[in-house]
Amino acid sequence: MSKIVWLMGPSGSGKDSLLTALRQQENNQLLVAHRYITRAADAGCENHIALSEKEFAQRQQQGLFALCWQAHQQSYGVGIELDIWLDSGFDVVVNGSRQHLAQARARYAEALVPICLHVSTDVLRKRLEQRGRETAQQIEQRLQRAAFYAPDLDDCMILNNDGSLDESVSSFIRMVNGQRNANIVHFRPKEPRHV
Repeated sequence: MSKIVWLMGPSGSGKDSLLTALRQQENNQLLVAHRYITRAADAGCENHIALSEKEFAQRQQQGLFALCWQAHQQSYGVGIELDIWLDSGFDVVVNGSRQHLAQARARYAEALVPICLHVSTDVLRKRLEQRGRETAQQIEQRLQRAAFYAPDLDDCMILNNDGSLDESVSSFIRMVNGQRNANIVHFRPKEPRHV
């Protein structure tokens, strides 16, 4: 019955804002997982747990990650607390990656709900320009990369994030509740796989 929501979306799509807003919801059934990342706690916009390379390797060797991967010269992990939360009946949202969706599917099977955050090109361009972190050329590159996030994933639910944050939060919660009630799955995690 519990679901793990693998939330994906291109840079600038509003994924961090959505995750922050979900953390503020009064929803006793939904938890947002923190990722363990080998980058400084104040780097980026994500509310993550910063680990040194040595700490990360030690936790990985001790089997304390349900999922872990490498990207952008950093190590990312999601703790095995996910399994406890799912087994206790909670739905859990993970800041996921399209590149590692297969790994998440292999471990969580039917309990996994992939959601792809989609933003139209015009809205994405405006948001990237407003945040002021990239040059015009970098914005164009991000827009080209975002095209690869076009909603074409098999079995991936699409959440349009062109509107307000409140609208996206409401739509997200409706999607998760619909999936939760659609079928009953008894959660039994597979062995963690490390890449």
